[in-house]
Parts: sequence; C-alpha cells; structure tokens
Amino acid sequence: MTERTDLAAVLGKTGLLSNLSPAELQSLAARTVRKLFSAGEWLFAEGEPCNGLHIVARGRVRIFKTSMNGREQVLAVEGPGRTVAELPVFDGGPYPASVVALEDTEIAFISQRDFRAFCIEHPEVALKVLAVVGARLRQLVGIIEELSFTTIRQRLASTLLKLAQSQGKKTARGVEFHLPGSHQELANQLGTVRELISRNLMRLQAEGLLEVDAREVVVKDMQGLAAVLEAQG
Repeated sequence: MTERTDLAAVLGKTGLLSNLSPAELQSLAARTVRKLFSAGEWLFAEGEPCNGLHIVARGRVRIFKTSMNGREQVLAVEGPGRTVAELPVFDGGPYPASVVALEDTEIAFISQRDFRAFCIEHPEVALKVLAVVGARLRQLVGIIEELSFTTIRQRLASTLLKLAQSQGKKTARGVEFHLPGSHQELANQLGTVRELISRNLMRLQAEGLLEVDAREVVVKDMQGLAAVLEAQG
C-alpha cells in the first residue's frame, strides 16, 4: 500500500460526494487525510469522541457493538466508496459503534469541522448524508427484527441462502460457496455464539440440506433450506 492514492478520485466515487464538480472534489481533497490501518487494527471504539468522517478508499471494515459480556453484534461490513460514522459528525455525540479493519485498509479522513463546513456550503451533500443515515436506520431495524422474531436456525438458513444465491456455483453436488468468515465471525453477525452456529450447521447437514467442510458449504436442497425460514422454531 505504498502507492499514493488520488484522494479526489476516491471522494468522487463516494456516494455522498458523487455529484460534486472536479474543482469541488479537489477543494475537499485538500482537507482530506490519508490513513492506513492493518488487518485487525481499530479505526475507533464505541464511546470515543467523534473527530470526523471516515471514507473507505481501499479494503474492508467491520462495524460492530460489544455487549457487557464481550459478545459482538456485527452491524455492517463496508468496502470502498462507503462512509462510516456519518451521524456523530453532526450530532456531536460519541461514536455509537466500534470499527475495525478486516484487511489492510486505507481511509480518507475528513475532520468533523471541515465536513460540517463543507455541508453548509453544499446542502445537497447534507441531504445525501440524511439519506445514508436513514438507510442505516432501516438496516438496524431489520437486525432488531431478526434478533427479536426469528430463531438462530432461521437466521443461519437465511444467511446461507443469500450466500448461495450471490456467490454460489452450481455443481453436481449442489450449490457450492465459501463462508466469508469463520464460525465465530458468523456468530457475531447473527447475534449468537460460535457453539450454536456449529451445532445448527451440523443439524442442517444431518437433515440432508447441506454439507459443511470447515468454511466450504454445499447446499444440496435450496427449497428445503428456504422452508426452514417458514418453520416454527
């Protein structure tokens, strides 16, 4: 990651800023700082004072909250062109969640003061921030609904179906794909513990719906797996 990044180009590919002119992008880029994070390194922790807007230029980050007993709930995974911590930039509060780099990651950082001033000069950017914050709220409501009204088995089946449909390859064995993370990471995403993920994977395998070998998954019965979502308990 030694190659210098064109910050104006990064900003132009960001949803919030995509309608700005080249001159406006260059002006904002002059107030943007390039930050590098290694895999596993924290960008910031929940409760820390917000000092600015983070834009993912390269790599991926995980946004999550941690309970008192140390259990994680993943809220989102963001990649290039996505922004992080839009709301606290404006409301003056601390970061509502923690963010860690999943791989070597480059961040384009704009200070809270500079981004607020820019939004005053460009109200259309502020409206886009509102739209992004609204989308995040809808996403959080969806997570709450899943945690409140579905079982771990159903949440796991839903995730496996989405992965099979988006990343799966049809073979003679079924629809094959690799889990994007470990069983622990999957547990963090689904709001549970690793042991329950492993137990439910084994149960689905025993029922003939899929085969699991570490992170390799073969869905043998897509319709049967979909039926899990409608089952009670």
